[in-house]
Amino acid sequence: MHLLEEEIKELIIEVLQLEDIAPADIDTDAPLFVDGLGLDSIDALELGVALQRRYGISLSADSSETRSHFASVRTLTSLIASGRSQ
Repeated sequence: MHLLEEEIKELIIEVLQLEDIAPADIDTDAPLFVDGLGLDSIDALELGVALQRRYGISLSADSSETRSHFASVRTLTSLIASGRSQ
């Protein structure tokens, strides 16, 4: 799982062009939005598209379940890992 967490951190940095942040700077359990990394809804959209392309997962923009998956790197990792095991 640790490798997948690192992949997701790198994807976040790449997609959102967070040039001053390294993967090690992103706390796996920290919130991605508002507090923590401070992402916004446009960032969520861009990240969602990137995750769909890279990992083939299906996300619904207006689903409360999707919002809960975007809580942290750890929750995104769980979502992707569960999609891979199906």
